[in-house]
Parts: sequence; structure tokens; C-alpha cells
Amino acid sequence: LTVLSEKPTTFTITVTSEAGENDETVQTTLKFTYREKYPDETPLYEIVSQENLDDNDVADIIKLLEQQAEENLGMVMIFTLVSAVQEKLNEIVDQIKTRREEEKKQKEREAEEEEKQRFHGTPVTIENFLNWKAKFDAELLEIKRKKMKEEEQAGKNKLSGKQLFEMDHNLDTSDIQFLEEAGNSVEVDESLFQEMDDLELEDEEDDPDYNPV
Repeated sequence: LTVLSEKPTTFTITVTSEAGENDETVQTTLKFTYREKYPDETPLYEIVSQENLDDNDVADIIKLLEQQAEENLGMVMIFTLVSAVQEKLNEIVDQIKTRREEEKKQKEREAEEEEKQRFHGTPVTIENFLNWKAKFDAELLEIKRKKMKEEEQAGKNKLSGKQLFEMDHNLDTSDIQFLEEAGNSVEVDESLFQEMDDLELEDEEDDPDYNPV
């Protein structure tokens, strides 16, 4: 407790919660000012500083002070007000613990769901199947068009025999040259004809059925 003035009586009290699971604490400093008719009228109060409290927590504490001051009107109430704030801060620490546990569980659920999606993929529905089928057919059609275009282009680039002759006049005499070169270099195996005399071939005139007509 720090006394700021005696007329009117004004002082501050710093209230700290009990340590949480990871030794975290929340804290607030309350400023009280006695009115002339205190305790028959409520004191003035405000939060002059805080640690680890968000705006909602501060609003809840102010609301709590207002409620407790009205309920204890006519009685010395500072101890009661400070005690109520102390309990509220302890609740906030517990809520922080619960909130962190929920966040941890939520992350675990998200990680588990992501793992399931990785192994099981997207469930097939009529809608997404039809979308996939339309896309697949379009890709297949495009592949066929490209192939037909390539084949058509290849056919256009293929030269006919006439075009080849027009491009290379040496082809005009290529067959003749081949035959001439072959004729000059053909070798005959005479041994194939050595046994011709041994063949029993009848003369046509010795054949009684021979009829020259």
C-alpha cells in the first residue's frame, strides 16, 4: 500500500495473482480515493497499471469493483474489494492455462487432420469427380490435337519421288549405273554347269509322242 495523500485519503495497492503452471502471474495496481461520506458512499477507484492483462480482463475487474462496492455499501470495504480482485486475478491465470491447453489441443487436431489428408487425399464426390473428368478430357483432347498437328506437319515435310528427282538429277541415271556396274562385276560359277552332260535329257525327236505340229 502506498499513500498518495491524506486529504482526501488516496492510496494505491498492487495486487498480484498466484503463480500459474509456468510461473506466470498477472498483476494490477488499484488506486482508491475516499469520498467525504465513505463508507456510506463508495470510494473512487481506478486501475493505474497492469501486467499481462488484456482489455477484457481490465473491464471485468472494473465491473467487479463496482459490484462489490455496491454490495458492501455502509461497511469498510477496501479489504473486500482487494480480496475480490485477488480472486479474479487467480481466475485469469487459470484461464490462461486453460486457453493454452486448448490452443495446444487445437494445433494437435489440425496436425492430425493434415496428416489424414496427406494419406487419404480428398474424398471423392460427384461434383469434384465431374470437375476432374472435364479437366482430364480437355487435357487429353489437347494432346490428341498436338499429335495430329505434328503428324500433319511431318506429312507435309515428306518429299515425293518426283520431288526427290527434281532436287537431285543424278537419280535419273542411278538405276542404269547400278545395272552397268553390276554387269561388269557379276561372277559366274562354271562348276554349276559341269554336270549338265550327265543329265538324262531326251531329245525331242526321239520322243515317240513328239509332234512338231
